[in-house]
Amino acid sequence: MTTKKQSKILSGLSLTACLFRPVSVHAAGLNDVSRGITDLINSGQSGNSSQIVNVFVMMTILSVVPLLLVMMTSFTRIIMVLSFTRSALGTQQNPPNQVLLGLALFLTLFTMKPVYTDIYKEAIQPYSRQEITEKQAFNRSEVRLKEFMGKETRKKDVKLFLDVSKDKHRYKNVESVPLTTLTPAFIISELRTAFSIGFLIFIPFLIIDMVVSSVLMAMGMIMLSPVMISLPFKLLLFVMVDGWYLLVESLVHSFS
Repeated sequence: MTTKKQSKILSGLSLTACLFRPVSVHAAGLNDVSRGITDLINSGQSGNSSQIVNVFVMMTILSVVPLLLVMMTSFTRIIMVLSFTRSALGTQQNPPNQVLLGLALFLTLFTMKPVYTDIYKEAIQPYSRQEITEKQAFNRSEVRLKEFMGKETRKKDVKLFLDVSKDKHRYKNVESVPLTTLTPAFIISELRTAFSIGFLIFIPFLIIDMVVSSVLMAMGMIMLSPVMISLPFKLLLFVMVDGWYLLVESLVHSFS
C-alpha cells in the first residue's frame, strides 16, 4: 500500500514538472505527461481516483483566486485610489508597492467581510454538512456575490454588455444578470469610481504645484525644480489633515 502511494505521488510530481517545462523540451515533456497521466489513471483504479481529481480541482481553483480577487471584489477601486494618492503626492516609490498592495488587500477583506460571512453561512457550512449539493452551494454564493456587485454597478454599464452580447432577456434587477455579463460591467463601474476619487485627490496637490511654480517664476528661479519645493508642502498638508485616515474612511464608506 505504501509503494502504491509513493508511486502515485511521484507520478503526480512528474506530471506537474512536465507541465511547467520550457517549450524547448516539448517532445520529452509530452512523453512524460502522457506517461504520468497513464500512471495516474492506473493508480486511480484502486479507488482513489476521486482524491486525485480533487487535488487538481483545488490547484485550479487556487490559480483562479487572484483573478477573482481583482475582478469581483473591492480590490480594484482600493488599489487604484491608493496609487492615485501616491502619484498626487509625487513621492514616486513611497509608500512601496508592497505596502500599497498589503493595505489594499486588508481593506478588501474588511469591506468584503459581510459578503464572505454570508457565503460561509449560507453555502459553505450547509455543503460541508452535506445538506445541499455543490450546485446549490455555488448558486447561493453567486447570488450573494452578485448582490454586492450589483450595488456598485451602473445600469448603463450593464446595458452596454447586454447589448453587445445581444441578450434580449428582460431582467428584473441587476442581481439577476448573468455573472459573465455583470463582472465586466462591475469592473468598468469600479474604474470610473476610482478615477472620480482620484480626480478629487489630485486637486489640492495640483493647487500647491501651481502656487509654488508661480512663486518661483516671480522670484526668477526658473532653473529650480518646482517639484522639489512643493513636495514638502504636499507632505505637510497631507499629514496636517490626517490624509490616510480620511482616505481610508472615504474608501470604506464608498461601498454601500
